[in-house]
Amino acid sequence: MKKKDLEIELEKVPRFEDPDPSLEQYLTPASIAADVLFTAYANGDIKGLKVMDLGCGTGMLSFGAWMLGAGSVVGYDISQKAIAIAESHASSVGADISFKLSDINEVSEGADTIVMNPPFGCQNRRADRDFLKKAMASADCIYSFHMAETLDFVKEFVEKNNRKIVHNKMYKYDIPHTFTFHSKEKKIVDVVVVNIR
Repeated sequence: MKKKDLEIELEKVPRFEDPDPSLEQYLTPASIAADVLFTAYANGDIKGLKVMDLGCGTGMLSFGAWMLGAGSVVGYDISQKAIAIAESHASSVGADISFKLSDINEVSEGADTIVMNPPFGCQNRRADRDFLKKAMASADCIYSFHMAETLDFVKEFVEKNNRKIVHNKMYKYDIPHTFTFHSKEKKIVDVVVVNIR
């Protein structure tokens, strides 16, 4: 599958219905998801492996990992509505993905690779820390999204856990007008995706 074809397929992943601002429920842009997943695939971190998507939302990264030939895919989210949307889409496209309703701290299984776009901590400060802790306890290889300005903190945080960021890439991330407190039609923020090993 070519990266452009993956992006086209990911454009079909449903959006959140009635998103919850406290959970920072924004759909990962398909172009960014495709680029990150294709990089993971090229690095040998997807095909035939167990991939977990922590804070999966409606399943953008889960579906991409499945399309790229992951051996198994498990998506976790605390939102029953998001899980229901992801499961409905999986059923409609015949995707063999297991979606599970759970608080991030209750996840007990491991994986070969974790892909995740956790809350950035804009609504609940430090919301991404629990995701990083759980990811590092659950897999040797992690691809994780963070606000670009927090890169130094993320680097220090993972190094304290005897891990290393081996690669990072910056993206311009469009956040559409979603909630009443949004004053602009859309906001573009700088996001960094880190590969932790």
